[in-house]
Amino acid sequence: MKNSSYIREFLLIKKILEKERKPRLAAEGWDDDWKTLIAIILSAQTRDSLTIKICEELFKKYKNAKELGEAKIKNIEKIIRPINYYKTKAKNIKETSKIISSLEKFPSSLNDLIKLPGVGRKTANVFLAERRNSPSIGVDTHVKRISRKMNWTKNNNPKKIEEDLKKIFPKKYWNSINYVLVSFGQTIGKSRKKEDNLLKKIKSCSS
Repeated sequence: MKNSSYIREFLLIKKILEKERKPRLAAEGWDDDWKTLIAIILSAQTRDSLTIKICEELFKKYKNAKELGEAKIKNIEKIIRPINYYKTKAKNIKETSKIISSLEKFPSSLNDLIKLPGVGRKTANVFLAERRNSPSIGVDTHVKRISRKMNWTKNNNPKKIEEDLKKIFPKKYWNSINYVLVSFGQTIGKSRKKEDNLLKKIKSCSS
């Protein structure tokens, strides 16, 4: 019965979000797997709106993964400089692009994706949910913060949070958890006070 209250809480968060003007997330809207993956890598600890702007410039210059993989580091750095940790990310996206352009098939499993430079568990899960419709939960700062506030988890470790969420939510919800909570965090969560008040209200309504 407890799980049903968690589901009601999640659906209430989703319903509130539907009334908001939702921002485009970095993983959304790209026409190729490699673009989606590179955008997610670059979005770590960087605003999605900035990531999207930088990616549009990057993908205009480099038309495919092979071109990006063969690009000079300094040229990549010049484009992505506004992004946090741009030097490390420039190396990672160059090397990842080089690897995926040499493969016959784009990596489509968590284990294969996390072997790529700059691709951690969160990045891989977000990619799988976005491009493969594979039941996956990407745990970033918004997912972590909101999940803890809602008492869906008591953990701080992203992998353990992912495991907790998978225990309480049926698979059909997994793909939407990152999208809903990140969008909620980027809109409602601009004011932590407003976020706290709404989440408390949701919690009381579902109990």
